[in-house]
Amino acid sequence: MKFRKKPRQGGTWNLVVLGLISCFSDISSEMVYPLIPLYLTAAFGATPAMIGIVEGFAESVAGLLKVFSGYLSDRFQQKKALAFGGYAAGVLYKIALLFSGSWTGILGARVIDRFGKGVRTAPRDVMVAESAGESGMGQAFGIHKMLDMAGSAIGILLAFILVRRVGSDGYRTVFAVSIIPISFSLLLFFLIHEKKGRHEVAPRERFWRNISRLDGRFKLYLTVTFLFTLGNSSNSFLLLRASDIGFDDSDMILLYFLYNVIASALAIPCGKLSDKIGRKRVLVWGYLTFSLVYFGFAFCNTKLMMALIFVIYGGYTAMTAGAERTFIVEAAPPQLKGTMLGLHSMLAGIALLPASVIAGLLWDGIGAAAPFIFGGGLSLLSAVILVLKLGDAAGMLKD
Repeated sequence: MKFRKKPRQGGTWNLVVLGLISCFSDISSEMVYPLIPLYLTAAFGATPAMIGIVEGFAESVAGLLKVFSGYLSDRFQQKKALAFGGYAAGVLYKIALLFSGSWTGILGARVIDRFGKGVRTAPRDVMVAESAGESGMGQAFGIHKMLDMAGSAIGILLAFILVRRVGSDGYRTVFAVSIIPISFSLLLFFLIHEKKGRHEVAPRERFWRNISRLDGRFKLYLTVTFLFTLGNSSNSFLLLRASDIGFDDSDMILLYFLYNVIASALAIPCGKLSDKIGRKRVLVWGYLTFSLVYFGFAFCNTKLMMALIFVIYGGYTAMTAGAERTFIVEAAPPQLKGTMLGLHSMLAGIALLPASVIAGLLWDGIGAAAPFIFGGGLSLLSAVILVLKLGDAAGMLKD
């Protein structure tokens, strides 16, 4: 698909600006994220179970909010304002980290961050979908994901440089510097041309009246999402596993950098692939890849193998991140795109709390391999269900 230079609704322009907003936001977030488990462990003596509670609770807050922000963006058509508010929470998050004096303070900061993600994700994804033509929606989400993951990679590289310069005890310095890129992302919102639909407020009962129109296979996909996410614990456990193998703090940051570079590089090709062969096939291969990755984390015993697993993990992210959003947008009723994106994310968010808590308890109670065997098994089961029971997004709405 070729985009026009200046679509009537600012399609290509909006797509690029939204991608840059995510890019700068992720520079800020990923300067901090890989340091959180290290900071919790070094400063407050946190155990894997405690880290699981912090990450799981924070991610669940994000998921619970996504369905409401999606519904509000559908009902009031104020996607830009909702997304801006969600990204603005990133500034408060970094300030909260600076003043946190305990692991509960870090938990509060993470909740603020995930609150912002919960508010912004659905309206932003709807704006991405509106900026793409129907035949190239997978490519559009791939472009957005590429810029998003590129920002993550840059942020991680900056964290690595700063940690090397100020030492592993200079976490607060990194937290302070990370405020700069998130502030810049907020300024970019002034460049977005929001596509408006109805200006009147939609009837309150519209969501409940139209939810019944969802195909049973769509509901099955939401169930599979919940099942898969139960085994998809926080990436903090991946970093802890790397530490368990023998990587030091700065080397762990480079591993996470490698993962994000691969995900960014493959995002557009995977988006185009989903346009060509269908979302379901890409999602199935993504789930199978995730299963391979988690079994690899379970049984890995060398640094070289660990680095290879992080590379493959980047491929999984590229395959699924755009395909699942596109699948939801194509299968949802037109007036409920934001709500369905939010509902999908909400179910995943609800599952993330038990997922991370279970992972932490399995790690503490059985061993470091246990949470990854559990996650790999659930991912494999999810892939089998998709193959046997789920159709493609096209035609999933009832007549």
